[in-house]
Amino acid sequence: MSKSNTVKTKKPAAKRLYNRVIKRTIDILISVIALIVLSPTMLISSILIKLTSRGPVIFKQQRIGRGAKEFTIYKFRTMQVNSEHTGSGVYSDNNDPRMTGIGKILRKTSIDELPQLVNILKGDMSLIGPRPPLTYHPWPVSDYTKEQLRMFEVRPGITGWAQIHGRKDVEWNKRIKLNIWYVDHVSFLTDAKIFFVTIGKVFTNADNENKGATAADENKKAV
Repeated sequence: MSKSNTVKTKKPAAKRLYNRVIKRTIDILISVIALIVLSPTMLISSILIKLTSRGPVIFKQQRIGRGAKEFTIYKFRTMQVNSEHTGSGVYSDNNDPRMTGIGKILRKTSIDELPQLVNILKGDMSLIGPRPPLTYHPWPVSDYTKEQLRMFEVRPGITGWAQIHGRKDVEWNKRIKLNIWYVDHVSFLTDAKIFFVTIGKVFTNADNENKGATAADENKKAV
């Protein structure tokens, strides 16, 4: 076949050198450093959670990760025990009656996400990538379209492209489109931009509260 007739296809994100080696190395180094530096904050948070409400310090939940496979995510518990089985089962906003007093502070400051640094070291997650959805929300894996499933080609992240474009105030169909864009454009520069924009959003608490329905059932297969 002549060179003029050869069509170059883009290598899948998971197989690119940056994802396989460089990104993973950065994830491990930053996670180890962060766990050491933030250990006092995590220790104080653990003590406050234990002293102010009944139940475990760490909340464990099944999420969908790379390859659309389930994994257990770790977060500091911010709600009363068994809250996922009451109401909608999905966090709504800072006025959610299932929230604990310390939980509101942990959510507002995003400190509740810090245990996910352990998920990164285990290889379940990355610092940067699509946020891992629940196994039942916005809908089960079986209901994702072939195109939507592409968001699972890379490790999920603590923050991602969708998070800096609205964070929790983005309907899931749009969120998935943003995640797929990230899969197609993942790079060191893209990750660096997401990282620093996220830091700014955390300090200003921007877009950190759901303001409406985050999943439109009638449009869920629109991507």
